[in-house]
Amino acid sequence: MKASPTSSSIEDYVKVIYSFTEWQDKPITSTQLAARLGVANSSVSEMVRKLKDQDLVDHQPYSPIRLTGTGLKLALAMVRRHRLLETYLVRELSYTWDEVHEEAEQLEHAVSETFIERMSAKLGHPTRDPHGDPIPDARGRITMPPSHRLDELDAGHRGRISRISDHDPELLRYLEQHGIGVDTALEIVGKRPFGGTLEVALLPPSGTPATAHDAGHLGLGDEATVSLWLVTEGSHEGCTVQELTGGSLMSPHVSGD
Repeated sequence: MKASPTSSSIEDYVKVIYSFTEWQDKPITSTQLAARLGVANSSVSEMVRKLKDQDLVDHQPYSPIRLTGTGLKLALAMVRRHRLLETYLVRELSYTWDEVHEEAEQLEHAVSETFIERMSAKLGHPTRDPHGDPIPDARGRITMPPSHRLDELDAGHRGRISRISDHDPELLRYLEQHGIGVDTALEIVGKRPFGGTLEVALLPPSGTPATAHDAGHLGLGDEATVSLWLVTEGSHEGCTVQELTGGSLMSPHVSGD
């Protein structure tokens, strides 16, 4: 899945467009793209025109921005680079999960395709990064776990953390201090009244007696609940949450086996 030579700015744009829609269905707007990249709206408008000229995005005036098949192929290649680098930094160089995002942002444009593939082999071809985000394989295939965001779940819902957004390093440090990471088992206790926090209970790992784990309850504010995703385990009476099945995504320009 080798990308054509492109500028780092183009690579950043298609990666952000893809990442915005990876865990939800709404396409990104020019204003949202400008906010994510920290640039002016006028700069986004100019770049989106270039991306459209190169058949990387589909965009009409005053409409959201969507990747074309070519744009998706490039975006998945960049996502693979970024997440493999984050994984390598944590596993091999002892970075903490709140440190790796910015480091990977710098490295992903500089390293060769050979380096990326050898790094993947060294790591055992991981399928997710330290934050739970899935890593596309070398053919551009990516599998999304069937996950719900915490703020979408009702009381009594149980599962394990499948993904934690890495947008805020301070939040990552807070969650780690309270024993919450990828694969942590949780139960939704309920929303505290009058706009209060969402209360969750940390559950013992599978096969561990409940008496061996006494993490108790934790209140999570809105910033945390929109940054955590849960894979459902089991069911509860009166559940109002729609079941998800997950699935695989494949760049349309990459042929199957």
